[in-house]
Amino acid sequence: MAPPAPDLQAFFEQMKAEGGIIVEELPKLDLELYIQNYEGRTRFDRLITIGKCCVPLCVEALKAAVHEAKRGDDVSRYKEACYSLRLAAPSEEESKLDEEWIKNKEVSNKRETARLESELRRYKNNLIKESIRMGHEDLGHHLEETGHLKEAAEAYSRMRHDVGTTKHIMDCAQRLISVALQRRDWTSVLSNVGKIGGTQGADDVKVMQPYTKIVQGIGQMGLGKYKEAAQSFLQADSGTPANTFNDIATPNDVAVYGGLLALATMDREDLQNRVLENLAFRSFLEHEPHVRKAISHFINGRYTACLSLLRDHEADYLLDIYLQKHVRHLFSQIRRKCIVQYFVPFSCVTLESLEQAFATDGKPIEPELISMIRDGSLNARINSESKLLVAVISDARLEMQQNALEMANRYTEEAKERLRRVNLISAGLAVQAPKTGGPDEAWFDTEEGPSAGAT
Repeated sequence: MAPPAPDLQAFFEQMKAEGGIIVEELPKLDLELYIQNYEGRTRFDRLITIGKCCVPLCVEALKAAVHEAKRGDDVSRYKEACYSLRLAAPSEEESKLDEEWIKNKEVSNKRETARLESELRRYKNNLIKESIRMGHEDLGHHLEETGHLKEAAEAYSRMRHDVGTTKHIMDCAQRLISVALQRRDWTSVLSNVGKIGGTQGADDVKVMQPYTKIVQGIGQMGLGKYKEAAQSFLQADSGTPANTFNDIATPNDVAVYGGLLALATMDREDLQNRVLENLAFRSFLEHEPHVRKAISHFINGRYTACLSLLRDHEADYLLDIYLQKHVRHLFSQIRRKCIVQYFVPFSCVTLESLEQAFATDGKPIEPELISMIRDGSLNARINSESKLLVAVISDARLEMQQNALEMANRYTEEAKERLRRVNLISAGLAVQAPKTGGPDEAWFDTEEGPSAGAT
């Protein structure tokens, strides 16, 4: 691939300095087909992320982000996209701000905000709860569309005081989840998912189940709770029409999220039973067959093939708005699992064979093995002279003796505490609970000893 233009190179140096993730490889996704799968505000989020991270697709994605922003009402997003494009490719026509559009849109946004606030005040004066709820909802939706996410969350929160049905409660929670996802407020996401789960009736379970599980999984992944997130994605019901929640994630995304998280946190048996043999999740995996193949490779002990397949799609994963920050950590966990499982059948393995199976980019594997041994994930030692990784065989008899000694020590300490308690009570130094005649009545109600009723 040819080196990027000077402007583009300077742009990505700035993005890297700001802590951004830079992808220099050409991803497998087709940008136009990829973005067609989404709807709503997530389309812009994904385009601007690709534009700021992917060197080969930068200009194309930023130009698409400019057009997407002009289709909406959020002026700040349009300015952000134009500013980024102007840094990356100043000669592009889309990089020039449309001042007239900005002025007209800001005026119309202010006018619409004033109108909705006036209507809401009128509804409050009339004391009609349903109208007040709808007024808060309309105002919150307008504020969300114009990019005032904090104010939108406050407006949606005020809807709760006037909800009248279960559907209203769920609508309110969904609105708050939408804003929380955009603000990356994962705690709020999980909190509102809990509210939906606590209010839905039997008729709503089938419709809302995929939504709640997918959103819950995204929130848990955002907080680094990978095992819980994997379980949430694997429980999502694929029977709901695919385009129902495309403003959040597509079935392809669910397959990737669930598959990678499961690979990083589950053993062979769970991967087989809860992923590959999971009829509901299998429908998601059909959209991303490489994820299913990678899991099959791991289960069948083909670890090099599993890691190679994941590396081939790493660039695509690094461009996902929710998965991006977790890819490197998940890949590291999966790689460590592969090394541990590869070593399990052997008492010793040459470092050369491990290099052939797992070395990447010419980097030696020995420092990684040392790190795994130190943190306890690999029970082995390295023979530097013979260049061998030798398993540390545990002494079952020694372990049994140590467990017996620990149990005896715990028993001794517990017996001492019980005797100390008895002596305190006998000496009248313990504070007695008042007699209630109930089951909590103290055994010792006099200084002389147990009460008459005690046995």
